[in-house]
Amino acid sequence: MNTPTDTDTLGKTHQESMTENALDRVLVLEMVRVTEAAAVAASHLIGRGDEKAADAAAVEAMRRAFDTLYMDGTVVIGEGERDEAPMLYIGEKVGGAPGKGPKIDIALDPLEGTTITAKAGPNALAVLAAAEEGCLLNAPDTYMDKLAIGPGYPEGVIDLAKTATENVQSVAAAKGVEPGDIIVCVLDRPRHADLIAELRALGCGVVLIGDGDVAGVIATTDEDTNIDMYMGQGGAPEGVLAAAALRCVGGQFNGRLVFRNDDEKARARKWGIEDLDRIYKLEDLASGDCIFAATGVTDGSLLSGVKRRRTLTGEKVMTTDSVVMRASSGTVRWIKGEHKV
Repeated sequence: MNTPTDTDTLGKTHQESMTENALDRVLVLEMVRVTEAAAVAASHLIGRGDEKAADAAAVEAMRRAFDTLYMDGTVVIGEGERDEAPMLYIGEKVGGAPGKGPKIDIALDPLEGTTITAKAGPNALAVLAAAEEGCLLNAPDTYMDKLAIGPGYPEGVIDLAKTATENVQSVAAAKGVEPGDIIVCVLDRPRHADLIAELRALGCGVVLIGDGDVAGVIATTDEDTNIDMYMGQGGAPEGVLAAAALRCVGGQFNGRLVFRNDDEKARARKWGIEDLDRIYKLEDLASGDCIFAATGVTDGSLLSGVKRRRTLTGEKVMTTDSVVMRASSGTVRWIKGEHKV
């Protein structure tokens, strides 16, 4: 990724962290342990064809892991409305120190890619973002138009108020290439047929993904993927998670909520959103210091999936591949975990 990396695997002690701000009290690596727990639990259902069971396993494991952390957390982006998940719904309290620990807002998707996992496809992740209270948008569980690029471009080079063609031309000009040289990642959905046709008419390469648009957005920050832009409509909660990741590693993001009926508009107003046509920029979705953590469930462009193997001593272990990022330092840690079965 286009960012400095830090391969240290040791966090601050609890005593040290208590002297700093609220996010420092929740160790960065503790957040990785939460996504690891969810990924390991979901991995037992890879390829079994049962989306709900895989999601429920990840949710339960993530909740148990949160309860070991010294924090007073609130889920501001979660499950429970559209997905009818068993827990970790918006507004739920998590953490092992309610009323005592630092107040932390949590955005999460215990299994980003339930269908992927059920079908053993690529890019399923367990993901979360954490920020100090009030720094993550309480996005309703509706859809969102999304437009994202990685770091290194002038601010304002993308604008969701413009057409896909205009945005590709703008990014191409900033990059010093022809529009046909731009590669765009898009969710493979019938609703994107016109967008895909417009991009291909420009000569753009279109990378279609079956699910997992958080990974799709993050792919714009990784030179190895050759993906320049992310476009299309996906879940609003996933938009906030992707924005938190870009806040840590750089990039630009535009998002606009999409409402299909009056019920969804009422849901947005319930969470304090009055301007239903607003275009949200990166820091409108995730501001201040924030942490983003993800663990691979299945193999993907960002992370490897959970694997089972035996050690030289014959022990059965599960290995995990994770990344954790922090906005204030720009630090990215890539973490390999080994878990006894």
